Amino acid sequence: MTDNTLTEIPGYKAGTWVLDASHSEVGFSVRHMMISKVRGTFAVAEATIVAPENPLDLTLDAKVDVASINTKDEGRDNHLRSADFFDAETYPNITFVSTGVRQQGGDFLVDGDLTIKDVTKSVTFTVEFGGFGTDPWGNYKAGATAKTVINREEFGLTWNAALETGGVLVGKDVTIELDLQGSIQA
Repeated sequence: MTDNTLTEIPGYKAGTWVLDASHSEVGFSVRHMMISKVRGTFAVAEATIVAPENPLDLTLDAKVDVASINTKDEGRDNHLRSADFFDAETYPNITFVSTGVRQQGGDFLVDGDLTIKDVTKSVTFTVEFGGFGTDPWGNYKAGATAKTVINREEFGLTWNAALETGGVLVGKDVTIELDLQGSIQA
């Protein structure tokens, strides 16, 4: 059930916010060999958040650089960039464009369209605000984390290998975790 009454967000300011790429990260994890998880990151190419007076009217447009994938294994990273997975040469970006923001209980949910390899699906990120503050140089900053789970195969990321012991090398569900910091534009 969606709660139409907005909880006040202490420190919230309306305006256009730009992501600080040096203090932000797009992370992911996926099951490997059915027994452990592989974690990795992507660099954020750009992201803009337009925050009107009502936070539920917020819009977000973000782009991630696929070639920046880093799982701490060069061979695996090159395989992930290849046509078997992301095909970074043909599809250099992953994008997210919000379609709505809602509050459900104490959680903020950001709905939007996630595009990977020219496949667009609706996803919902659960957002937790970290807070707001002014840095030593006078810039007003905001921080948040967001999380969702997608089925990679729905986005055309279908490569896999059967294991001798049963199961597959790469799990279907991928957890995407965002750690974001941005500053309001004057």
